[in-house]
Amino acid sequence: MQTKRDGTNRQFSALSDTTYPIDLDSICGAFPPGIEAPRLLVDFAGWLEGRPWGSVGCFSLQGQFSDSAPIVDGSPLRDRFSLFMRLPDGSAVGGWYGAGLDRDNPPIVGLGSEGDYELLAPSLDAMLAKLTSQQFDNAWSDLKPHEEVECQTVELAQWLAGQPAGEAATPDDTPSELPDFRGFVEKWSRDREDYWANHRLMAELGWRLAAHLPKGKKPWDQTRFEIAIVGAQYQARVLSQGPQPFEEAASIESLLRDLREEMRRAQPELGLWYAMNFGLHADGRIMPSFAYDLRPTIDGAPALLSEAKADLARAPRPERWVPKWLV
Repeated sequence: MQTKRDGTNRQFSALSDTTYPIDLDSICGAFPPGIEAPRLLVDFAGWLEGRPWGSVGCFSLQGQFSDSAPIVDGSPLRDRFSLFMRLPDGSAVGGWYGAGLDRDNPPIVGLGSEGDYELLAPSLDAMLAKLTSQQFDNAWSDLKPHEEVECQTVELAQWLAGQPAGEAATPDDTPSELPDFRGFVEKWSRDREDYWANHRLMAELGWRLAAHLPKGKKPWDQTRFEIAIVGAQYQARVLSQGPQPFEEAASIESLLRDLREEMRRAQPELGLWYAMNFGLHADGRIMPSFAYDLRPTIDGAPALLSEAKADLARAPRPERWVPKWLV
């Protein structure tokens, strides 16, 4: 019994010694161009700094773009979200700038790693108030204090009460009608899956890669590919016991460059993507994802900065959307 109790104490001590990860620069950069991180969020980061992880919820304050959030084809949605919180399971929390919503004080939503999409609070202040009352359950239970860490939600409530008028809210301060966030995400996912399933360049890409169709016939069977294009540099690999070259790589380069240019014209503020991953399904369907911030490795070395900067000069982005490795 004594050994077990000592182990529990060591585990508790380890948690208590771990403070909240906070990256204020990434948080500010995750807001859409023209919108600054609200003072309440910046001040909350200051209040949270140095406190034991889990004392008011199990999360990190860290910004990310919708590109890497758990949502289908999230790159085109960068200007619809300000994701400032990450949960241990990969879920993301942040503001949602949907049609007709208040861009100065948007509702706070959760993008769950297991497909849970929920409007968590009508505003940032209401979200922080919900943290104090430990109202999150089920898929969002990580937003409750960790049971093995001394709870500090009372201290958070006291801090919130001292914020300037108009920035503090009660957990029950909820409008009678909230927008349907789950409906928005489900429609977006269906539309994007249909878009890529019927895209002419994706159809031709699937035809040219027919020799790589997966052997299985189940809907989830697929052959994975990874592409890198940075200026004049290009590399394509099939993921078969690790990244491997394949015969058709040279013949699909022009298709992929055409796709890259088409996407730039459709949403110029995103610039040009540097990496693309996609799965080739048994029916020839392709579902891609794109990386606009990753510096890929080409021929065993990081992509040339001169080539990446040439892309940036040809397709400029808002300053906060330029990756640090490219500055």
